Amino acid sequence: MSQLSADCLNEIFEYLDEEVTFNSCLLVNSIWCEISVRILWKNIRNYKTLIACLPKESKETLLKNKINITSTSTITKSPLFNYVMFIRSLSIYKIDSIIKNILQNYQSITPQSLNHKKFIITKEIYKLFMNKISLRELYFNSYKIIDIPNINFINYNGAKDCLRFLSKLSCRSDLYSEFFQQLSQICHNIQYLYITFERIISNGLTDLISSQKNLKHLYIMQSYDCEDLSDIIHSLSKLCPDNLIKFELYGGKHFIPLSFISKFLNLQELVLSFDYNYAIEGFKNLYNVKFNNLQILKFEYAYPKFELIKFLEKNGKNLREFYIGNSDDTLNLAISNFCPNIRKFFTIFKNNELNSLKNIFINCKYLESIKIWCGDRYLNDKMVLDMVVNHSPRNFHELKLYYVINAQSEITPQELEEFFINWNNRISRKSLSFIITKGSRAKSLEVQKENMEIIEKYRMLGIIKKTL
Repeated sequence: MSQLSADCLNEIFEYLDEEVTFNSCLLVNSIWCEISVRILWKNIRNYKTLIACLPKESKETLLKNKINITSTSTITKSPLFNYVMFIRSLSIYKIDSIIKNILQNYQSITPQSLNHKKFIITKEIYKLFMNKISLRELYFNSYKIIDIPNINFINYNGAKDCLRFLSKLSCRSDLYSEFFQQLSQICHNIQYLYITFERIISNGLTDLISSQKNLKHLYIMQSYDCEDLSDIIHSLSKLCPDNLIKFELYGGKHFIPLSFISKFLNLQELVLSFDYNYAIEGFKNLYNVKFNNLQILKFEYAYPKFELIKFLEKNGKNLREFYIGNSDDTLNLAISNFCPNIRKFFTIFKNNELNSLKNIFINCKYLESIKIWCGDRYLNDKMVLDMVVNHSPRNFHELKLYYVINAQSEITPQELEEFFINWNNRISRKSLSFIITKGSRAKSLEVQKENMEIIEKYRMLGIIKKTL
């Protein structure tokens, strides 16, 4: 393998994700080392190496401003690689943490002097980035922005080349207006955009959104302080409707007219999360729209019952995954009738709705995975296991049981072993992924030592794959 070309090795290494593996690859030979370093340094690995990569002029500028970096960096020789050139992903807050580490020995000086030193270091580090890297991912979405210096990317030499190919941006709406204005002039091919909307929506954000030509995944989180997204929705209407394939909207308690979603007819995944039913009333503008490519549909909390049933009647046949964080037997019936090709499913069945689960197993013949709540006023876990082994379709191979708060498992060791024996005797011999989670004070079937021994026995036999 050591004789493979650098291009082949690079293709192989891209699929590795364990740091220990890369650390071993570093020691094979010079080619393996260079490829491993290139991948490891897509993100900044440590600040001491980063400081060592600063050019001579920047180091002199820091010294002129009485910022001593010799104690910060233990590297006295020039770095083996130009590590900065490999960086493809930046977190503004990680850079801020690096700067705080550099300044940890200056805590006794006045706040004004400390802020000045922080500004100088920030400037030199970002000058380095703008001159050396071609950025793909930028993260600026933490909860605190007050301590972050205003970073004028566009004023640095090389900024346009550095940011031209940015494909992923995660940020807050209340960042400096200059930040959005600068990016809107440079970045027109962002594919993944994640925005948390706070009370303040800075100027330039709407321009940044509407200037995107190839946006594929849009994530909007609306905080409880943010109420008016009308300007943002208007900017969304300017996007190319054919490109967006995934849209996630977390709207909290506020009403948002959802009619603008109807133009994105190529959506493959739609996630809508609202705390209250009145906030999702805008869905009534969508139930009559046909989304031919929609495969994943999720409602985290509130959902529009009547409109959703109508929506499933039109779009359910294409769905492969459906998630609804609530319980409604009428809706469950609609799912069994209108979603025959569903693979993964989560809804909440009450303790008198076992037949609804049976109908879904019978009508959804391609179902592979289901998550079910157990305990209290929800389904009994023993009845769930009986239903799974007797009625789940032949492709089914993943059962997720969630024991609600204070739930008590009613399964005995003998019943659990009988379930595994019956599972092994099914026509389909796929191993079962048996996943158990629980709320506080819940006693799941794992509480009994005998049950754990049975689970381990059938895991060793390959009949189940247990994942916690």
